[in-house]
Amino acid sequence: MCGRYYLTTPPPALMERFQLERVDLEWTPSTNIAPTHNAPVILNTMPKVLTSARWGLVPAWADDLRVGSRMFNARAESVAQKPAFRRAFRSRRCLVPANGFYEWRTLEDGRKAPMQYTLADGGIFAFAGLWEVWQPPGDENPLQTFTVITCPANELVAQVHDRMPVILFPGDEHAWLDTAGVPPEEAATFLRPYPPELMTVHQLAPGSLALPRSPGARL
Repeated sequence: MCGRYYLTTPPPALMERFQLERVDLEWTPSTNIAPTHNAPVILNTMPKVLTSARWGLVPAWADDLRVGSRMFNARAESVAQKPAFRRAFRSRRCLVPANGFYEWRTLEDGRKAPMQYTLADGGIFAFAGLWEVWQPPGDENPLQTFTVITCPANELVAQVHDRMPVILFPGDEHAWLDTAGVPPEEAATFLRPYPPELMTVHQLAPGSLALPRSPGARL
């Protein structure tokens, strides 16, 4: 599962890291991005820009925005078959920039401590994501939404949770966005645990980060 992550890198550095043409959002760095929050994403559209989307994918056919609160994650093992995600997996893949993510460990005294996972070199990375455009009832503007794909946890994350977000290797990011040239069966090969030796984890103080709500779905 991935229910909280953070992004503190400012847009100019994100533009350089991901070779973007421009930034189409106002973004305040955040250490606590949660489902239903708006966050920066890079869609598989041209030109390549940093834009904003709501975390929690709402399929185009959904009749209620609240569907998205249960679809903030998509399982790598079933993303190609699930009705909520399969069309997006074919044609609407995205990058979700991040500096790290959190899981919660239960301590001996019953308190829960956030575990902060980052790359060992401290670099910016991208989760594998999917996006959709949902049209609210009436004359409201269309809403961009996204989900983060998860996979079985590597040995580092498995000490706390059995799943982790898919972190793409930088060399796979372009291909992940290339839905015209990279079919779903090839894109599925990118959906694997990130090597634990390339990551690090730090335990934060209990109460230093708001606890996540119970996960709405493990899709």
